[in-house]
Amino acid sequence: MSLAPATRARIEALLASHRVVLFMKGSRDAPQCGFSAAATDRLNALLDDYATVDVLADEEIRAGIKEFGNWPTIPQLYVDGELVGGADIVQSMFDSGELHRVLGVTEPDRTPPAITISDTAVAKVRAALADAGKLKLFLVVDGRFQPQFQLREPGDHDIIVVANGLEIHFDVASAQRARGASIDWANTPHGEGLAIHLPAAPQAVKSLDVHALKRRLDSGDVTVIDVRPDADRARAPFAQAEVLTPDTHARLTALPKDTPLAFLCHHGNSSRSAAEHFREHGFTDLYNVEGGIEAWAVEIDPSVPRY
Repeated sequence: MSLAPATRARIEALLASHRVVLFMKGSRDAPQCGFSAAATDRLNALLDDYATVDVLADEEIRAGIKEFGNWPTIPQLYVDGELVGGADIVQSMFDSGELHRVLGVTEPDRTPPAITISDTAVAKVRAALADAGKLKLFLVVDGRFQPQFQLREPGDHDIIVVANGLEIHFDVASAQRARGASIDWANTPHGEGLAIHLPAAPQAVKSLDVHALKRRLDSGDVTVIDVRPDADRARAPFAQAEVLTPDTHARLTALPKDTPLAFLCHHGNSSRSAAEHFREHGFTDLYNVEGGIEAWAVEIDPSVPRY
């Protein structure tokens, strides 16, 4: 199927307007598939600002970008108008340092992380590895500092640590996030399992009810970021808030990392995802407004329209 001239022109205009463009499912703060999440995780670690295009919201672009670059899958990363590749290639280039060179940023620190693992945890992991064959044990730490052990084929750019006699492989991003990690075997409310403590993890997103939000707004010690779509903000404005859009993203993520930020949406769900996205950028004092603008209208300001 040939690419319609109008669609080609739209894609070329997008690529001409931004040096780095990721065609993906969802947005950088709310990816809608694992492959798109993996690509944004790597790009977020390197860039404060880049353009994303949600192909789920634009069927013409979704079909057209596959024809444009002769690449059958999503996501697709373009730099300086040239196709770099999909999620696997972005991951591989990140681990090798090639993506850093393409983007003109400092190459990754490949120093193996110092980690500790208890005797009990080693014994439990070794028992689980009995039938692993040639697969290696990886500790993967995603952009939200959620750790997970995986078994997979080793790669040329793995960072390898031997802790308490146990060999653990890392990709570059996970190695940086795992610095100082301690691993033990513990009893939890859900049963026995590995407990992984990550000192490098930013402080978790905290909940903030609308009454506490009003007190903090009155004292001027928090910045509210409204993540709702344009139509919802027009229907029920929240005048005290900054607005999170692709155009304001770079400015907001450039704020000092200790800035107190409270995220607001309709009911408190999308706002938590946005807050987690800022946590990935290293912010340390983040809040999700529970109940969102609906709770604000019901409990604080009945003049705000409900929808």
